[in-house]
Amino acid sequence: MNRFRDEILEQPEVAARLIQKSRAAIDAFGARYRELRPRGFVIAARGSSDHAALYAKYLFGRRNRALVSLAAPSLFTRYASPPRLDGQCVIGISQSGASPDVVAVVEEAVRQGAMTVAITNDPGSKLASVAELVLALDAGKEQSVPASKTYTASVLGLALMSQAIDGDDAFEAALRRVPDSMTGALKVEMDLDKLVPTLDGPRAIVLGRGFNFSTAEEVALKLTETSYVLARAWSVADFEHGPIAVVEPGFPVLLVGGGGSVAGDLESIATRLLDYGCRVVGLFDCAITPRGIKSAAVHDSGLPEELTPLTLAVLGQLLAYHVALARGVDPDQPRALRKITRTW
Repeated sequence: MNRFRDEILEQPEVAARLIQKSRAAIDAFGARYRELRPRGFVIAARGSSDHAALYAKYLFGRRNRALVSLAAPSLFTRYASPPRLDGQCVIGISQSGASPDVVAVVEEAVRQGAMTVAITNDPGSKLASVAELVLALDAGKEQSVPASKTYTASVLGLALMSQAIDGDDAFEAALRRVPDSMTGALKVEMDLDKLVPTLDGPRAIVLGRGFNFSTAEEVALKLTETSYVLARAWSVADFEHGPIAVVEPGFPVLLVGGGGSVAGDLESIATRLLDYGCRVVGLFDCAITPRGIKSAAVHDSGLPEELTPLTLAVLGQLLAYHVALARGVDPDQPRALRKITRTW
């Protein structure tokens, strides 16, 4: 068996364990947040963790009405000119907890007296040691180079933190359904084969919007690092402001959507791209999908749009796995990549 696929299949169990075992850490975060009342969030991350940070930008903004900034770690390292962080909640996200530039952001936040949180799969890591609060993902060792279970665990952890700030019974109930919803997404795997021929080429575009802009970014990264498909993600809105000029008949486009407030935008861009003759396929977690798309993997979990990035990430990971197999690539060991990347 392939380690990447094995770890994808572990995700419902990882999600259930995180919900159960993180209660003390989540409660401590909520209490500290209510005590300090930060003005906003600054989040430092790289790679897949940066896509989780992008998810938090929408989540904390929508649910908690908080302004979220994604840190530029090089300001803290190469330029030695860190911005003022007082009054902010600074979060470092790193599956290994060993990314020096992410650690540097959190260290500087501590020096400035800001509230700090580490989200990591290694509670004994440097990142965990410097932060005031730690949310351990408890996902088990991730052996495959591409992140799968640590990514969705980070996204779920952020959702639990959002709930700790502003509790809502309906959102709490939806969080409890996440593990079963992930299991349901895994059952759609066979439907992914019909998407593979469209993406089995040198390039592709992945489009999402709102909460699933982060998912589009993550799926594009997975296609690139596991299959060597040069995949580029955009928000639908940004795509229409210029990059759409690149499309032509036969151009492969993957849409990622979870319904909700942005469903009409995906419907509109799908119609436009199909009119241009593009090959449009989709990953959807919603009851109603864009018309005209003949190849799509659909799992209607019933989750609110805010939580569909969890199920859609699972589908995107499986899709990348199947594309890699079709291209004769071992997704466990992408060339030129290591599990821990120590940038500064």
